Amino acid sequence: MTLTMPDFATATLGFAVYLLGTYLNGWFAPLRRFNIPEPVSGGLIAAAFGLALYLLFGLQVTFELETRDFLLVVFFAGIGLNARLSDLISGGKPLVLLLILTMIAILAQNVIGVAGATVFGYPPQAGVLFGSAALIGGHGTAIAWAPDVAAVTGLAGAQELGVAVATLGLVLAALIGGPIAKYLVEGKNLVPERPDENHTIGLALDDQTTASITPTSFMRVALYLNIAIALGFFAHVGLEQTGLKLPLFVPCLIAAILIANLRSVLFPSAPPVSRTPSLALISELALGAFLAMSLMSLQLWTIAELGLAIAAILLAQTLFTLVFVIYVLFPVMGRGYRAAVLAAGFGGFALGATPTAIANMTAVTKRYGPSPIAFVVLPLVSAFFVDIANAIAIQAVMNF
Repeated sequence: MTLTMPDFATATLGFAVYLLGTYLNGWFAPLRRFNIPEPVSGGLIAAAFGLALYLLFGLQVTFELETRDFLLVVFFAGIGLNARLSDLISGGKPLVLLLILTMIAILAQNVIGVAGATVFGYPPQAGVLFGSAALIGGHGTAIAWAPDVAAVTGLAGAQELGVAVATLGLVLAALIGGPIAKYLVEGKNLVPERPDENHTIGLALDDQTTASITPTSFMRVALYLNIAIALGFFAHVGLEQTGLKLPLFVPCLIAAILIANLRSVLFPSAPPVSRTPSLALISELALGAFLAMSLMSLQLWTIAELGLAIAAILLAQTLFTLVFVIYVLFPVMGRGYRAAVLAAGFGGFALGATPTAIANMTAVTKRYGPSPIAFVVLPLVSAFFVDIANAIAIQAVMNF
């Protein structure tokens, strides 16, 4: 039996799941101590409830997710409005370093995936579904490449395999980022490079500046977000007509970056939009609701049905990610507070998706302090560069 929740009901449940997560984090201290994002706490409980319905009653609950997908666009537009030209310039070196590290991680994930696939009797080319296609690539990339894997190998259920690996990777990604940051920040006594900066996403846990969030400031931010999304939508349509396919959030992100920086040049004395509590709050709500809906809609039974191979290979991928971010990425990125925030984000990105990475970083910065450049660098790598690098690596494995 299948029960499909309409979009409005999905959004309503997503808000409830988000609030459930805030209650759980407030009640259960280890969740706060290890910086587990609130929507992750609530979303995993909701996903476990869905699994119970399937196992006990044979009921599959599916969700229409149009509102969730729109919230992702809002979130990335908010990232763009916060991107100052000075940060883009100063973030140039970290951006290049993070891109190189991402390419190394893609290569390593596929080596682990191919080795694991061979050990468990899968065709070697199926290793991409145990590797970067499903992990760094996420659900969309796994689904896109599954037909090619099936055509080359004759593997039945390639799409189900890729989706299952991506699903478990998303869960693991949401759980490891906070503990990584706790280990690095507290273990090495790190502090923010610019502690007086405003938070780009979310308000600090002890923030008392909510009085500066007024109906006018909130509406001003909403207006600029909508303008960026409208321009991004038209750019997206134009790009599609040229044959270039990008996710909608990418042109919206670019439009927001252009709007924010042109506004600061043309109207320097205008009331602020970037780095304001109103924008931080909207960004956190959009990200939190998106992640809550994403996690509560996970079909965990697809993981259980594929068993030992996924568990063993994902364990190896998780151990690699932990070692890589702590002992490679953190030193390469400078061993400072920003490097620790990026390590938490990269843990979420390498196993899950960009929103998971940003949620991890948001939970960390709300507790320990802001790191604006980290929120510019990681989305730029994940939004612009990683799909190209990943496609090249996946194709190489398929040809091999």
